[in-house]
Amino acid sequence: MAGLALKVRSGPDTDAAGAPSATSKPEPTPTPVLVAAGTGGTAPTAEGVEAAIAPLVSAPALGSRVNVSVVDAATGDPLYEKNADTRTTPASTTKLLTAATVLAARGPAYRLSTRAVAGAEPGEVVLVGGGDPTLGVDEDDQFPGAARLDKLAAQVKKALGDQEPTRVLVDTSLFTGSETGPGWDGDVIGGGQAARIQALMTNAGRIQPVHHEVGGDPRFSDPALAAGRAFAKQLGLPTGSVRDGKAPAAAPASAPAEGGPAPGTPLGEVQSPPLVQVIDWMLQQSDNVIAEALARQVALAAGLPASFEGATQAMTAKLGELGLPADGAALSDASGLSRRNKISPRLLTDLLTLAASGKHPELSSMFGGLPVAGWSGTLRTRFATPAPNEIGQGLVRAKTGSLTGVNTISGELITKDGRLLVFAIMADATGDSGAARQALDKIAAKLVACGCH
Repeated sequence: MAGLALKVRSGPDTDAAGAPSATSKPEPTPTPVLVAAGTGGTAPTAEGVEAAIAPLVSAPALGSRVNVSVVDAATGDPLYEKNADTRTTPASTTKLLTAATVLAARGPAYRLSTRAVAGAEPGEVVLVGGGDPTLGVDEDDQFPGAARLDKLAAQVKKALGDQEPTRVLVDTSLFTGSETGPGWDGDVIGGGQAARIQALMTNAGRIQPVHHEVGGDPRFSDPALAAGRAFAKQLGLPTGSVRDGKAPAAAPASAPAEGGPAPGTPLGEVQSPPLVQVIDWMLQQSDNVIAEALARQVALAAGLPASFEGATQAMTAKLGELGLPADGAALSDASGLSRRNKISPRLLTDLLTLAASGKHPELSSMFGGLPVAGWSGTLRTRFATPAPNEIGQGLVRAKTGSLTGVNTISGELITKDGRLLVFAIMADATGDSGAARQALDKIAAKLVACGCH
């Protein structure tokens, strides 16, 4: 089944040197910071919530292991708990931790840079990956407002002046360690759910700049080399001129430049949209590659290696710095593809409660990227049928998670009385995924519909 293909274009118009032109459109505005959750609306009671959802939590479709936490976001009071402290396979609800920790480590306005510098030989150009998975090639790309290789190439040509480029070296040294995650299923890359995690790639490693909601997207076997070849084409070079390499140390400013820029001289730079927008894309499309790349920013900010191990170590430490129960997580990756990941429902609701509290305004940015029931992202076709699920449309914003035998959902919702609740429902011994997802949706829809007083 091909599924729905989502493709977005654009980005500001630029002149030949890559600078914004006089007629350029403004770049997309970052998601606004939300105000803290208020105490408006009638609060449910724990007794009312239990009476409403306990029978649904026991649905056969959810299997034998279902762990739940439901919390009043304004007060932090638990309304329903079932094994709330039990660490559970989270699948893609892991991305909630990724979003929060990278926002805390880098801030919503941070941008990821891709650079070009002069190589050791005349005419040699080194393309230096800065960990931006949303980098595009030209105007025909997936992510709106993304940094683009054609604009970087224009800067390079101008910087080289009369010197002709001769070849491209690709520097991916920012990221270290394994390029595939521990605990990933064997078909993750071949099935198009992710690419090898490298510091340089275009369109999150996709061969075509299109995201399919169902079935995965074919990825380059070597995303960095593919990006280098696309860059070489923009410079007018054959793809055979591309090699792996490393940027030379910058020469002293006083060093003479014979026949062109000295080795290491900056030739150009392009930057991603603000980090908050990249996080929106990650959450909306549940993009595994973006998640892993962003987690490495948490590691870099902490002075740790930009690897799977460094990223998960830094994420766990950042959760503790935020005052969250970091022992509620045991992480092997940042996307949730790893079956070794374990996260407790309580950690997820504690995180969402903190993000809604206003105590860390940067964290509230993550809510803007959460899919909306019956409307957007991975919830676009959910909460639609059958009744009573449709009652949650537009009122539930959540991150879903799915692996074979694992179905989870965590986010926020507004009750019929106007109260904001945060929730995490995690089942890791399910059978049919379609039935399990409907069972999860029924629980969230019931929380929306019931007064639960």
